[in-house]
Amino acid sequence: MELLLLVVSIFLSEHEHDIVSGDDARLKQLGYKQELSRSLSCRTSVTFSIISILTYGGTLTMIWGWPVMGLLTIIVGLSMAEICSAYPTSGGLKFWSAKLCSSRWGPLASWFTGCEKMNLPSHTAENGNVSVDTGHTRLNELGYKQELKRDLSMLSNFAFSFSIISVLTGITTLYNTGLNFGGSVSLVYGWLIAGAFTMFVGLSMAEICSSYPTSGGLYYWSAKLAGPNWAPFASWITGWFNIVGQWAVTTSIDFSLAQMIQVIILLSTGGKNGGGYEASKYVVIGLHGGILLLHALINSLPISVLSFFGQLAAAWNLVGVMVLMILIPTVTTERASAKFVFTHFNTDNGDGIGNKAYIFVLGLLMSQYTLTGYDASAHMTEETKNADKNGPKGIISSIGISIIFGWGYLLGITFAVTNIPYLLSEDNNAGGYAIAEIFYMAFKNRYGSGVGGIVCLGVVAVAVFFCGMSSVTSNSRMAYAFSRDGAMPFSSLWHKVNKQEVPINAVWFSAFISFCMALTYLGSEVAFQAMVSIATIGLYIAYAFPIFFRVTLARKSFIPGPFNLGSYGILVGWISVLWVATISVLFSLPVAYPITGETLNYTPVAVCGLLVLTVSSWILSARHWFKGPITNINS
Repeated sequence: MELLLLVVSIFLSEHEHDIVSGDDARLKQLGYKQELSRSLSCRTSVTFSIISILTYGGTLTMIWGWPVMGLLTIIVGLSMAEICSAYPTSGGLKFWSAKLCSSRWGPLASWFTGCEKMNLPSHTAENGNVSVDTGHTRLNELGYKQELKRDLSMLSNFAFSFSIISVLTGITTLYNTGLNFGGSVSLVYGWLIAGAFTMFVGLSMAEICSSYPTSGGLYYWSAKLAGPNWAPFASWITGWFNIVGQWAVTTSIDFSLAQMIQVIILLSTGGKNGGGYEASKYVVIGLHGGILLLHALINSLPISVLSFFGQLAAAWNLVGVMVLMILIPTVTTERASAKFVFTHFNTDNGDGIGNKAYIFVLGLLMSQYTLTGYDASAHMTEETKNADKNGPKGIISSIGISIIFGWGYLLGITFAVTNIPYLLSEDNNAGGYAIAEIFYMAFKNRYGSGVGGIVCLGVVAVAVFFCGMSSVTSNSRMAYAFSRDGAMPFSSLWHKVNKQEVPINAVWFSAFISFCMALTYLGSEVAFQAMVSIATIGLYIAYAFPIFFRVTLARKSFIPGPFNLGSYGILVGWISVLWVATISVLFSLPVAYPITGETLNYTPVAVCGLLVLTVSSWILSARHWFKGPITNINS
């Protein structure tokens, strides 16, 4: 090995040229200063590559791998060398992707290639020698002062939405619903159907977000798109559906975590069949309150620290999904066949429903509930750099990556399913918590102990914790913006920011409201389920309002931002609105027959109740004083 390196080194020394100053000039043309020491020769560069080859595989790799892979590698290398000659920067691949794609797709291509943010000259406007953030500029144009610290990158913005969607959270907590209504077919194909239509909704929202990058998000968009006559009412109804839906999301996430902790304790103490400890509903509520307290404390930290937690949450979700989707089907001793996973339809739900189409529709709830919360990217835009570009990217990328990784997680877990009735039975070790039982039995059957399964459930619990943390962040920014425009009681209190430029009062207020919503569980589980129903339907109705105004009242007047759908904007918008209308009806259907007080689906009652309260408050009071978004900057 040493002899080979010496020969190559001598050969390259004889043919090495002096460093040409043209390298520095070309780097300057690309917009970068020469900050690294340019002292590496061609010999040194090639030596690094040769060491990498020799270290792994030895002579066998060199002798047989060289002729096979060498030809293909030289083809790849020639292509890369051609691009490198045009763009000789340390950024390498990510910079090349950015420059070779169009201005619209360059940042996204750069992010996927390099897995980090990429700031191109086009991202900022120059004002003399001062770099002006485009999101900051646009916020001023919309009439608002910069009060929150604009310190989030595109990656951080994406991380908040991705961690709120959190496929580990939604799929794990509602996997029972998918198994009960349709089983494998509902899980595998329902996810793709819901994911495709969710992407339409996300694209429509991203286009509007690019034009109006403010923390108010949906309610501000409705005001701008509905026109001056309808703006106050459109803003009022959208804002209240949005914020109540967000509070309900936080309630359901943190309550799900409290229940998961209870299941972990149950399995750790022997399981239901081994005398394990089953917590009362009061203990579960206590856990829920403690989790919310931690989330409020974390959200009281400066945005730079919160950004770190957000990126950690995204990484945890990505790695956790990949580990579990491979580990669980590998460990389990009895695996389902591919035919079962892709074709088995479970009609034995015990709820008196036999129609397959009806069952499949009810099974979609798991997928649609999971794919919510990506409006967080919009609510974080006043703290995001170049928000008119990075906010839309955060929405789209969080949905797209969630769809891909969520489907992989579903497949991996479903390959470990062999007995649906047993997994759903309250008499199993996990008390009917399907995924917990899958994890626990996979390790117990192979190793004689279910500890590994409990650890895996703990991985999911951490992801759920991060999901709730990000949800409180989104809630607080929405409450801050809504109170800034005077729409909430005691608005001046919730609009205040502290020295770290954090809307501290809005953070604690949002956590308190979510805890109060969970208290309904003590009185009636049915009442609590009705409260949580708003998390899916109520939030999606809020998503649909500005999109509807975009394709109707603002069809011709809408001025798009840097990210836009062009001529497809209207078509995508209508598909989005129709999908929300469809799921609003489908998820309001009865979920069990005969219909009694215990089996009634209270979703339409909860949503209609919110609608009546919102409209009534408008007619009786708000129409006299609420004028929609109020600017706080001098024109």
